[in-house]
Amino acid sequence: MLYLHGFMLHLASFTFNPFQENTYVVYHEQTRECAIVDAGCFEPHEQRELQAFLKLHSLVPTLLVNTHAHIDHVLGNAYIMETYGLPLHIHRDELSTYEDANKWTAMLGMPPLAVPEHLVYLQPGTCITMAGAEWQVLFTPGHSAASVSLFQPHTQWLLAGDVLFRESIGRTDLPGGNFDTLIDSIRTQLLVLPDDTTVYSGHGPATTIGHERRFNPFLT
Repeated sequence: MLYLHGFMLHLASFTFNPFQENTYVVYHEQTRECAIVDAGCFEPHEQRELQAFLKLHSLVPTLLVNTHAHIDHVLGNAYIMETYGLPLHIHRDELSTYEDANKWTAMLGMPPLAVPEHLVYLQPGTCITMAGAEWQVLFTPGHSAASVSLFQPHTQWLLAGDVLFRESIGRTDLPGGNFDTLIDSIRTQLLVLPDDTTVYSGHGPATTIGHERRFNPFLT
């Protein structure tokens, strides 16, 4: 549990869908407002799990955000938008990635996904308010065309999507991926953050910037 200007800010994670994607809920102890980042809840039991958590903690979703639009990160968007009446916050240049997701749904026998109509475009270099705290929007393409990472400077939490993992990096063989671009994004946007920054990735366990600086074989 960490404190932000005397108020408690919490982060919870859930692992959803066949891709084992991490969905994050950031919430404020006092206001009970929460943001859902990379909603991957696809199966009904996953949707019930998330909804039960929100109900247990009396949380009110006020924001839905995608770090990027690969299929595993958007499978729960429609459910969240319909249930809580939220628009989707995403980088404008990720919409083509969103459309490409239906190539995967067809291969996997899933119903097609529609790009949401109600969108708010994230602007790198600005801040977005999630659960009462200001998060910096960092432009980190390379895994996809226009991935963003979200950094909260007081708690030193980083929601990195699929850009950086514990001792690994995002794959670059999907549409919009580029290895050199990804490495540049990590070096110029993420490795400049404090070593104590906790990195919450789109898959797998959390790590820190300091650990990755020392032990990530792609970065050393």
